[in-house]
Amino acid sequence: MAMAGLYRRVLPSPPAIDFASTEGKKLFIDAIQAGTMEGFYKLISYFQTQSEPAYCGLASVSMVLNALAIDPRRKWKGPWRWFDESMLDCCEPLEKVKAEGISFGKVVCLAQCAGAEVEAFRTSQTTVDHFRQFVKRCSISDNYHVVSSYHRGSFKQTGTGHFSPIGGYHVGSDMVLILDVARFKYPPHWVPLTLLWEAMDTVDETTGQRRGFMLISRPQREPGLLYTLSCKHESWVGVAKYLMDDVSHLLKSEDVKDMDSVLSILCTSLPSDFGKFIQWFAEVRMERDGGIGISEEEKGRLAIKEELLKQVQDTGLFKHIVHFLSSTSCSRREPVFGGNENLHEIAASVCCQGLEILSGRSGTSNCSCCRETCLKCVNGSTDKPLTVLSATIVNGKSEEKVDMLVPQSMMKLCCGAPDPNNCIRTQPVGSNILTALLLALPPETWSGIKDKKLLEEVQSLVLTGNLPAMLQEEVLHLRRQLYLLKKCQENKVDEDLSAPHL
Repeated sequence: MAMAGLYRRVLPSPPAIDFASTEGKKLFIDAIQAGTMEGFYKLISYFQTQSEPAYCGLASVSMVLNALAIDPRRKWKGPWRWFDESMLDCCEPLEKVKAEGISFGKVVCLAQCAGAEVEAFRTSQTTVDHFRQFVKRCSISDNYHVVSSYHRGSFKQTGTGHFSPIGGYHVGSDMVLILDVARFKYPPHWVPLTLLWEAMDTVDETTGQRRGFMLISRPQREPGLLYTLSCKHESWVGVAKYLMDDVSHLLKSEDVKDMDSVLSILCTSLPSDFGKFIQWFAEVRMERDGGIGISEEEKGRLAIKEELLKQVQDTGLFKHIVHFLSSTSCSRREPVFGGNENLHEIAASVCCQGLEILSGRSGTSNCSCCRETCLKCVNGSTDKPLTVLSATIVNGKSEEKVDMLVPQSMMKLCCGAPDPNNCIRTQPVGSNILTALLLALPPETWSGIKDKKLLEEVQSLVLTGNLPAMLQEEVLHLRRQLYLLKKCQENKVDEDLSAPHL
């Protein structure tokens, strides 16, 4: 019986040495004894096979992010927060990556957008000795990992450009261990470091740029606790351009005299799909996973979000925005700024989306609807009650209860009232979001304001240095994402590999 397709490839050796061969095992043992395999253990614990032939860059990044224990702050499947290739779409649509692959610069962008610290170099920007120093640095620590972008032809392998993490280093033979994420094709293998350098020192025909390597490490604290920027909707290009370019030009062209006029310009010219661009992280779980109570981990995350929301609402900018939105008709133009949304309506929408993600059906055409929502107040880690909104989601013939955990600062809630449903309203959710996003705009955005007194007032309101430490980190994460998306929108990610200067 004829069988179509390929079952693996024979690893060309030399120049590579199969990790599982006698010689490969000896190199491994020697490197362990020399202390240059420290990064290997975490990487091998999260070693994955790329799920698509062109997903080597995505698989390498998700493997390293998981090895570094960076929390994605969103669910993968079931109750689990976990980096997967399908979640790495902030710099390039997945369908395009699937069809065409991904460039070195966009893989760097993906790692940065996910919150990691990244140092990236093309071979034209550094030397083989510099590269060796980075490899040694990662081989004696599990706090950093190197991902290499190289051409397979240098190793007599089939294929062209490829990405994979480096799992270790053998000092005596000057060889590196490549943990090839195309495990269906080649096993992990040792290659001479100088030959890997030659494989990186090749030109990617799609960009005209040389390949290279990146050092990925954990950020000082987990970013994106409250908000993130989303590129899933095609309108993101226009919204990013509006925030990074148009706002500054509008403020230069208009004669604004006070904060209300500044906010009026921003509100009236806001793109209609703005609400799909910035999103807040909702704590959602299937009721069967969470039971009746709230775990200590969930309480801890809610407490941090509670404090962050309080810090947002304590800013002078937030107070100006709340006053402006409550006194104009601007809120009727864009639902995200309404400020009077019924929490049950929000919960119904969020829980429907949450069920799709938790059950692994995100992005499918199957329709879910919310039959009812129910409010519960449970004890938190302090004397304050925590709020759980449970929604019954109907999908075809099945029903599933999904919980949404709500920070107290997002709502006006009379827990213990005879009919709490009558007094549940969100705090101005749009005001929280708009405040965070305006704080995240580049400082030069406001420099075109002609009135010097107003300019000083605005600069004081948005000055990052005046914010509490936690809110500073949240704002800087959003600003980093804005800079990265601007580079994507301008097609400059392959020209400039550096992290945004904040």
